[in-house]
Amino acid sequence: MFKDAKEAVKFIKEKGIAYVDLRFSDLPGRWQHFTVPAHEADENFFKLGAGFDGSSIQGFQAINESDMLLLPDVSTAFVDPFAEHPTLVVIADVYDPVEKKYYDKDPRGVAKRAEEYLKKTGIADVSYWGPEIEFFIFDQVGYSIEPHNSGFWIESEEGHWHSYEGGDGLWIRPKEGYFPAPPVDKYQDLRSEMVKNLEATGVQVELHHHEVATAGQAEIDIRFDTLTRTGDNVFKYKYAVRQTAARAGKTVTFMPKPLFGDNGSGMHTHQSLWKNGEPLFYDEKGYAELSKLAMHYAAGLLAHGPALAAITNPTVNSYRRLVPGYEAPVNLIISRRNRSAIIRIPMYFTGPKFKKSKRIEYRAPDPSGNPYLTFAAMLMAGLDGIRRELEPPKPVDKNLYALSAREARRIKTLPKSLDEALDALEKDHDFLLEGGVFTEALLEEWIAMKREEAAQVRLRTTPIEFQMYYDL
Repeated sequence: MFKDAKEAVKFIKEKGIAYVDLRFSDLPGRWQHFTVPAHEADENFFKLGAGFDGSSIQGFQAINESDMLLLPDVSTAFVDPFAEHPTLVVIADVYDPVEKKYYDKDPRGVAKRAEEYLKKTGIADVSYWGPEIEFFIFDQVGYSIEPHNSGFWIESEEGHWHSYEGGDGLWIRPKEGYFPAPPVDKYQDLRSEMVKNLEATGVQVELHHHEVATAGQAEIDIRFDTLTRTGDNVFKYKYAVRQTAARAGKTVTFMPKPLFGDNGSGMHTHQSLWKNGEPLFYDEKGYAELSKLAMHYAAGLLAHGPALAAITNPTVNSYRRLVPGYEAPVNLIISRRNRSAIIRIPMYFTGPKFKKSKRIEYRAPDPSGNPYLTFAAMLMAGLDGIRRELEPPKPVDKNLYALSAREARRIKTLPKSLDEALDALEKDHDFLLEGGVFTEALLEEWIAMKREEAAQVRLRTTPIEFQMYYDL
């Protein structure tokens, strides 16, 4: 929004801004913030930053090295459309004041280093990213994890389980929620309000619609952008969607699989490389009009797919989604137009006239991860594929869920659990360390944090175990 601190201060005074809110990402991927009165936000505030306790942020510092700085990036500023008092939101980078450098574990810093590394390789000078983010809109959610009482419940005005209670009779059955018109789609106006508020933060929206699952599953597609900016936009997206839902008395979750027996929420990610203003993924004579460079890039994603899963699908719940039969990709294969493959090549428009739209879609990621780390990790895998001139497995242009057992055994798949994905990341992460983009310290912290999450789930008895085993 602004090119320098002087412009930011001038805007604050002219527009009557009352507060400045600094936001940054913790390691798991939650937005954190604190707020200062506008009279404290002078040019020095924007240039020198503001101190905070890094030991209180998950995945950051130890208590004996807690003093950290937030350096505002004024180009990210937007006026908060939800704040009662005029508030300017600014995304910040984390800085270590003792080491005199940007903090190695700052997820946004990882994204920025990935972009810098891309330029240094000479392969391309920019990458573009277009995530398709899915989520559920619920009326109410409750859960219990007591030793003597464990379970959850979900209320949704669209939920098919209410059909016996009466009402308008227009229930969305499991896996039948794709594109129904109102009044079957009961969230048209709410999603439109979400779009309005999201665009008020500076994020361009392309479309919105009901998704496949029952109970208010939705998708809002945003315009592609550069890697770090897209990471910023995902955080704005989650903020705007959740705030809009809260104002309407609803609640939103980006959990990949909140409902058993129905489709989960993914974050299919479109990506491409460009150099000197020209797309690098197009070749009229290539498979699905992909260039050799694009095929090498795709091969990198497939080769590192199991390790990537620990970052692109980083929760125990992620692997409830990654199962056959629910449009979630598990097969490490490339294919055109094929949504059962983990890499799909969109073919809506073809030929030289549309070369700028040529891209690949990596369908594994879900929105429970940290977008900065997710996009950076995928870029590093793709660049490793280019650097090593890897070739992807032969494309399979048919429904991968309908293959014979013999055919299916020939295709590698994603890990079946978070622990398996973390095992893969421990064995295969050198590609992430290239150019200092990720660090060993960050990956060690990430793996330890995620191991603990997996253990917490593994140690607890679940309700279905009573049904299966109580009478043995």
